[in-house]
Amino acid sequence: MPNTIPHFHRHNHRFAGVTGQAIRSGDSHVHEIVFNRTDFLDHFQKLIKIRTGPAIPVGNGKHVHFVSSRTSINDGHKHQLNFATLIDAPLV
Repeated sequence: MPNTIPHFHRHNHRFAGVTGQAIRSGDSHVHEIVFNRTDFLDHFQKLIKIRTGPAIPVGNGKHVHFVSSRTSINDGHKHQLNFATLIDAPLV
């Protein structure tokens, strides 16, 4: 009989957040990201406090930030997160 418990199957979580005010860091800045959990069907995990890396210029005076973090341990596992923020006002 196949196991139907979600954490035994490959799965992804979705999340969205908003960066806080710029925090000076050396010659650049970082942000804290405000969100508290990620979900997949009825399976939830808390996100550990997240702070971005320094600004990465992408042209036209705009920048993104790389983020690496992890979730809490739930149902015997955790997830590593690696992503980049989006450009603020990309159409401007």
